[in-house]
Amino acid sequence: MARFQSEKLKQEVVLRDPVHGYIHIEDKVVLDILKSKEFQRMRRIKQLGPVSYVFPGATHTRFEHNLGVYELTRRICDIFSKKYPSITSGDGLWNDDNRLLVECAGLLHDIGHGPYSHTFEHLFGTNHEKIGQKIITDPNTEINHALKQVAPNFPELVASVIAKTYPNPQVVKMISSQADADRMDYLQRDAYFTGVNYGRFDLSRILRVIRPYQNGICFTNNGMHAVEDYIVSRYQMYQQVYFHRVGRSMEVILHHLLERAQAVYKKGNLQVTPSLTKFLEGNWTLDDYLKLDDGVMETNFSMWTQAQDPILSDLAKRYLYRKPLASVRIDEETKNLLPKLKSLIKQAGFNPNYYTATNSAFDEPYDAYKPTGKNANSQIEIMQDDSSMIELSQLSPLVRALNGTFQGDERFFFPKTMLSHDEDQPQIFDPLYEQFQKYIKNGALRYLRRPKREQKK
Repeated sequence: MARFQSEKLKQEVVLRDPVHGYIHIEDKVVLDILKSKEFQRMRRIKQLGPVSYVFPGATHTRFEHNLGVYELTRRICDIFSKKYPSITSGDGLWNDDNRLLVECAGLLHDIGHGPYSHTFEHLFGTNHEKIGQKIITDPNTEINHALKQVAPNFPELVASVIAKTYPNPQVVKMISSQADADRMDYLQRDAYFTGVNYGRFDLSRILRVIRPYQNGICFTNNGMHAVEDYIVSRYQMYQQVYFHRVGRSMEVILHHLLERAQAVYKKGNLQVTPSLTKFLEGNWTLDDYLKLDDGVMETNFSMWTQAQDPILSDLAKRYLYRKPLASVRIDEETKNLLPKLKSLIKQAGFNPNYYTATNSAFDEPYDAYKPTGKNANSQIEIMQDDSSMIELSQLSPLVRALNGTFQGDERFFFPKTMLSHDEDQPQIFDPLYEQFQKYIKNGALRYLRRPKREQKK
């Protein structure tokens, strides 16, 4: 294969980072990508979106996360080239000719994200991975121009790494697997900015025991417990941070807010900034997408607080001024109560289409074997002294307990006023509200079962 090289900078550029210390840039192409308008846009998109309504420090952006993944990728390449350099073709060790390719892929792996990415994607049918590949390969972008300094086909190769179609599994799995530079950075970074300890794991130890092999990347057996710690950290971050009920409530409000805006816009009575108009009309281009960021969205939300439509105005205020919905856990047995609860909410004056939601949040902390999907065949392998491979959950009882399980819950969201006394709403003690509250107890739906003796009759 060709050795991809970039012109070296006359002097190394270092960026101070609260998570990794310093981020080192030696290649001109990396600095040019960093300076591009498409990459600078990442400064204006929060990494965790509405989670900052729960953890006030979580206002870090996708800009520094992308840089962090680049830095970890660079460090892993350094380790591989020093400790595991390829001697002969097919020996399963690291060919450092891949370094620039994987570093650029790490830097650009999230370039396609928009504001409130997952909520936005669900409503407007966008796909951040495909958009990211388009940004990289479109000849009109500054990122594409930067990458073409290396080789005419270099943008397409970088995009193929992100798309997981590049033929070298070591390159792909360094930024996309169940133990990759992407996850290692966001767990540490999100833990730092949310102020929690859950996502912290021994990164320095992980980097000491990581190594390449023929089919990808593995870890040496003396580092198994560090990898185990990483899996548990990921599990805890999802349960305590990413799936926090208030953060999910704000996402529900955000989704309904954009949904209502779309409906009101179609009636021809809504003030909208030009960059969002194309999405409400459904005829956006890549250039329109690149004009969107958190600031644009919040400008629209601020305008909509004065909208003539009362539901849109109220939802905008609820989102901007942090007025979350209440929620309770539901399961298959208690779902039969939801139509009744929605009926009571409607009688109380709330449109259940915009003031209620059923929201599921489940995650697989680890799956030893996934034949399809996002992490297909990316099980974590531990290399033994004789160079044989054993999958992680076969060695760790802790990981085995999590293997293949879905952790999380499903919740029903509804207006808080249905639950508690509000001086501005004295009708809270009307029979309607009392009837609603009889189903709710201690944050979970109260499912009243008849005693078994009674059921037999």
